[in-house]
Amino acid sequence: MDIQKRFERVLAIYFQLQAKPLVRAQELAERFEVSLRTIYRDIHALTDAGIPIYGEAGKGYALVEGYKIAPTLFSKEEALSFAAAEKLMQNFVDKNLSRHFSDALIKMKGILRYTDKEEVAELEKLVLMDGQNQLFNQDLPEALSHLMAAIAQKKQLLIAYLKPQSQHTEQRSIEPVGLFHEHGFWYVMAFCLLRQDYRQFRLDRFQKIDRLSSDFCKQHETLSFYLQKRISPKGIKVVILVDKERAHYLSWERKYYGFESEKEMEGKVEMTFSIPEKSEAFARWYLMFADSAVIVEPLTLRTTVQRLMQDSIAKQASTA
Repeated sequence: MDIQKRFERVLAIYFQLQAKPLVRAQELAERFEVSLRTIYRDIHALTDAGIPIYGEAGKGYALVEGYKIAPTLFSKEEALSFAAAEKLMQNFVDKNLSRHFSDALIKMKGILRYTDKEEVAELEKLVLMDGQNQLFNQDLPEALSHLMAAIAQKKQLLIAYLKPQSQHTEQRSIEPVGLFHEHGFWYVMAFCLLRQDYRQFRLDRFQKIDRLSSDFCKQHETLSFYLQKRISPKGIKVVILVDKERAHYLSWERKYYGFESEKEMEGKVEMTFSIPEKSEAFARWYLMFADSAVIVEPLTLRTTVQRLMQDSIAKQASTA
């Protein structure tokens, strides 16, 4: 048995227990790529060492509330990851959340070895991330924080929202289900009390946000459920051929456009989708990589893509 490896795993299991309210044995086994029996032995070793762990049948393990030991050592790889994490938070969250993260990171850096502190400081100078889009309304530095708090506490929000291609805001009471980043922007999926349906709202269009004292009026499904539901209704079958070297770049976004299957061919990847009728969303997404793809079916999609391209060319010509 590799004693050092087991010690590191047992310690990592402890920090997993400290970081989460409840941890399943199966989850730990998958994370550390060991058997359930090994996890049970590791948990037993922690309890033998005096760590107050209790188990709930069918649920998992947890630490007794209030028991904490601060992590006193980070690996070099963990320490260097701080530099990238800080740059990401500076560019991809709002000012308020970024400030809280920076404060927390200062505390974490404080327990690094001196040599690791030097390397992290040097790396921070060499990592640059430029957010191309304005992800948030600069007058609402706390928007993301309000949304995350409302999701965690299941509280309603009152927002003033600037609709696309409109100069007027609308007041909406919403129950935020989850946050997601897509096409370079942050969105919140929420239940709209006005429409009595689920809608997605882009965060940079928020003009005002207030937390309300009202609890959610209903139980909501997970965020992934509603994201999948956007394209789940059976509609039109779409088949496209994408150049093989370009196909893998679509693997993340395609699931939001009704992706069903793919088949590799000579130099191409055939992808099949199911999209709603009377929707231009897929056609607009297709235009992003149209120079590397061909629409096999349906003909109506080709017509829509051609019309969008012609409209764009005409608009550019009129402003030349």
